[in-house]
Amino acid sequence: MHFLLRLSMKLVKMKNTALAIGFIAFVLSASTFAYMIEAETFETWFNSLYFVLTTMATVGYGDYSPSTFPGKVLTIFIYVFGIGLLSLVIGKIIDAVADFNRRREAGRLRYQGKNHVIIVNWSKKAQYAIEEILSTDPNIEVVIIDEIDKHPYDKPKIHFISGDPSSIDILEQADIKNARSAIVFADARIDEPALVDGKSLLLASTIESIAPKVHTTVEIMMEKHIQNFKHVKVNDFVLSHDAVSRLAVRSALNEGSLDIFTQLLSRQKGADVYHVTIRPEWKTYEDAFLALIKQGATLVSNKSDMTINTKLNQPIPTDAKLFAICDGEVYKKINNVV
Repeated sequence: MHFLLRLSMKLVKMKNTALAIGFIAFVLSASTFAYMIEAETFETWFNSLYFVLTTMATVGYGDYSPSTFPGKVLTIFIYVFGIGLLSLVIGKIIDAVADFNRRREAGRLRYQGKNHVIIVNWSKKAQYAIEEILSTDPNIEVVIIDEIDKHPYDKPKIHFISGDPSSIDILEQADIKNARSAIVFADARIDEPALVDGKSLLLASTIESIAPKVHTTVEIMMEKHIQNFKHVKVNDFVLSHDAVSRLAVRSALNEGSLDIFTQLLSRQKGADVYHVTIRPEWKTYEDAFLALIKQGATLVSNKSDMTINTKLNQPIPTDAKLFAICDGEVYKKINNVV
């Protein structure tokens, strides 16, 4: 009994790899011995393997059973030691799955993927941003980076990295170099706006230093700080309270226009602004405008230039990036998106 107890303790402490090798070796050896002893009973080695596994699993269908004394002794050995070994393996698997889930919830797992969107600093705004991203494309994966110790939004396609987002190690855990874009939200836990923008500037500069090709969008609390962010080549800026104030003014001065802006800000319903791939046959803005109109889309800008409807006869520049307003189905048809 003492021997069995000591053996059990050693097996429990055994590393997973060694246990897996031992389990496979036990099954293969037992199957080989069973076939050598009861060749007429099992007929093939695979049948003896099947017999060993069903015996270890305590199923015992009875379609194969040893008829000789050595075969019955081996069966008792398989039953006594095999069940314990199999139970130990199953327990290890359960522990490994539980440990994986704990580490995932705590944000300790490295993200493995490409073309994902990284969200830095968790907040209600970040949650709305994730919901908007997934409503746009349900296949996009999102990685949240924050210093909290528990997954804030545990849903499919959402990964969490716990740690200081200004740390290069943490950004590399989120695979920043292979990300599609990164959005840095203002840290709502800091009260002073200047300090909030200071932290955002640090985060943006860290991202740009190791992943300059990643499109970076930063939420800024104070407009006067935009110049500081331009030095680190941030792609886009969002003033924290600017959008709300401007929408309120639009509503007050242009009654009914708020619904238009709200719809363009959300891809969950109606039309939206989409990037349009330029076709070789489009030589001028007019060519693109007419072609898109026929498909149900309206050409509105080249990058930030929204005056292209006043220069339709001009050729489309080689570095142009055209945007049109349409619904999702029309966009898929125009850009051949599956």
